[in-house]
Amino acid sequence: MIRRFGPSLLKNFALVLLVNIVCQAQSVTPMTRHMREAVRNGQARSVGHLPSMQTMRLVLVLPLRNEAELDNFLQEIYDPSSSSYRQFLTVEEFTTRFGPTQEDYDAVIHFAEANGLSVVGTSRNRLNLDVTGSVENIERALRVTMGVYQHPTENRTFYAPDREPTPYLSVQLWHIAGLDNYSIPHPNFVHKASSNLSVKPNASTGSGPSASFLGSDMRAAYYGGTALTGSGQSLGLLEHYGADLADLTKYFQNVHQTNNVPITRLSTDGTSIECVASKGCDDTEQTLDMTQALGMAPGLSRLVMYVGSSDQSIFNAMATASPLNAQLSSSWTWYPPDPSTDNPYFKEFAMQGQNLFQATGDSAAWVTSSQIYPADDIYVTAVGGTALETSSAAGSWSSESAWVGGGGGISPDQYLIPSWQTTTANGCSTCSKSYRNGPDVSANADFSFYVCANQTTCTANLYGGTSFAAPMWAGYSALVNQQAVANGNNVVGFVNPALYTIGLSSSYDSDFHDITSGNNGYSASTGYDLATGWGSPKGIALITALAGSSSAPGFSLSALTASVSVAKGNSGTSIITSTVTNGFNSAISLSATGQPTGVTVGFNPTSISGAGTSVMTITVASSTASGTYRIPVTGTSGGIIATATVSLTVTGTSSGNFTISASPTTINVSRSSSGTAVITTAISGGFNSAIHLTAIGQGSAQTVTFSPNPVAAPGSGTSTMTVKVGKNAILGNHTITIRGTGGSLVHTTTVVLNVVN
Repeated sequence: MIRRFGPSLLKNFALVLLVNIVCQAQSVTPMTRHMREAVRNGQARSVGHLPSMQTMRLVLVLPLRNEAELDNFLQEIYDPSSSSYRQFLTVEEFTTRFGPTQEDYDAVIHFAEANGLSVVGTSRNRLNLDVTGSVENIERALRVTMGVYQHPTENRTFYAPDREPTPYLSVQLWHIAGLDNYSIPHPNFVHKASSNLSVKPNASTGSGPSASFLGSDMRAAYYGGTALTGSGQSLGLLEHYGADLADLTKYFQNVHQTNNVPITRLSTDGTSIECVASKGCDDTEQTLDMTQALGMAPGLSRLVMYVGSSDQSIFNAMATASPLNAQLSSSWTWYPPDPSTDNPYFKEFAMQGQNLFQATGDSAAWVTSSQIYPADDIYVTAVGGTALETSSAAGSWSSESAWVGGGGGISPDQYLIPSWQTTTANGCSTCSKSYRNGPDVSANADFSFYVCANQTTCTANLYGGTSFAAPMWAGYSALVNQQAVANGNNVVGFVNPALYTIGLSSSYDSDFHDITSGNNGYSASTGYDLATGWGSPKGIALITALAGSSSAPGFSLSALTASVSVAKGNSGTSIITSTVTNGFNSAISLSATGQPTGVTVGFNPTSISGAGTSVMTITVASSTASGTYRIPVTGTSGGIIATATVSLTVTGTSSGNFTISASPTTINVSRSSSGTAVITTAISGGFNSAIHLTAIGQGSAQTVTFSPNPVAAPGSGTSTMTVKVGKNAILGNHTITIRGTGGSLVHTTTVVLNVVN
């Protein structure tokens, strides 16, 4: 027999439950501070009270459990000698071991509802509970008065509680976010015209308009290879406003590049994902974050913009995403009511194999009043600024100095020095031996970038800041993690312990560009310093040091162009690249599956010996149905199998086509000399478009330029390819793949460069 409870019995049961909860409750202050010091000491003059019926959105944050065990486990996860090394937890595993209990989470839900607050968001790690309610109900629930005050340093008012909240609750909260708007998050970019910083001449070797730097130039300078693109990795950006993706599209169109990475704009708390200048919204920060991350890692599987009004909402969304982003970037800073507020999220990042790269600010050396949080938190990687010079457009690193505006120094929030920094600090005369020092690393932040934003004319050499450097490092991290996974390892997670181990090792000069000139108030010097940290990344060497070795020879595959659009009756190409580990040098046989009826796929060559490339040609019949198709590319060598995926979009019949060829197809060039080949494009069927030329495979010591570039519309003509061979070039053959892009069509040809002496 099934027993059914009547409504009156259920009501009585609920009443008894509520009475028990209330009886167990007590007035408890959360574990972190909420009252602003300017309110406490009277520096902020009271000018009124928030309207009682105004609606507010708060985040009730619960504390972690078993923190002593958590901290011990964190040490083990990042100790190479431990059996737990880089054995990261899933969100579910983290929640089970260290998250709030379901009972405590339910108690907070009951508390909110009993006080007239509406639950509008829950989280699967049970850290955050989002609620809305009137000011009147919030004041009653938290036992505060929500006042309006004159800001002591800014020409505006702000709202804030007049005392620490003391909710009548059986569970002690960690924090309550949303109780004040004293500090408005600030993006860390600066415009040359409004800056009081001393500036250098404009960039002279970038690939962008007026020789400005593009994201791809940063990839060439700091990585310099082609095999790693961030394939299989996703990257998350913290943003306090949305973005107009038309600005991102315009950037890539103007520089004759294509973005093949899917962009997701995710609202974490109802904040709009749109940002248009006509409505007073500035998306400069948001767009430049994307261009720098995508420039460094053009083969990412996904880029996610986490948009929100509070750091707690954004960080928790990052910590509970599915799938997780192993690399995260923030170019925004603010003053927190309590410096420990976000540590639960940062610890969860580290436990789950995620790393947050944080800009250090653009106001030079840190002082007590510097708005640089969370750059000085010990669980983030603080990224400072440099002024970079390259050998040529899309060329290699040439020189670098400390950028005068780059943030760095001793923690303004007085975070105690972490264990991985103590030995370094003892050897640094200006470093604190008690508090956290920053930055950890650096990258270009000078006024040398090409920027498109706010649906207006794009600019060159006018913007700079550590806002550019942080997403660069996040993109570089995606290359590291791609290599780690290819080696059969887990992602690297929180990199700071490893960075400081490398910095103190004999391989430091091989892994980092040690920056020894310039200053931000602190002088750059040999080794670690408070202007540039350990310096900037030095190509594949640092990637190899961080990614770890593979236990056996192996390889991975990646597609240079992950998304190919081909009109019916035409063909398109992508470059398939093999990356090898531990001396793997066997033949890798290539095959493709999943292509629809009427589509044929060929590879030239049909197999790759060890590390190398193959041109994948996709030919689409006029009878093929329009649509998007997933084509897995499989590489097989003995018992080792690796895959990469190319997305094919079949469009309607196009007007015309073109071909591309090279003469000669082999050039012999000595070190420190140059050689040329003529690239010829021919059109047919009414084709009418400029054809843009790019090259890969030349090797990091070589530079390739085309004149003219592009071949002007209608697309028939010649361009002279000049290959300049570096003095340290590797002898032997290098297969250079020349890629011609005209409209939606892409075709390739190859030239073999033989470095003879």
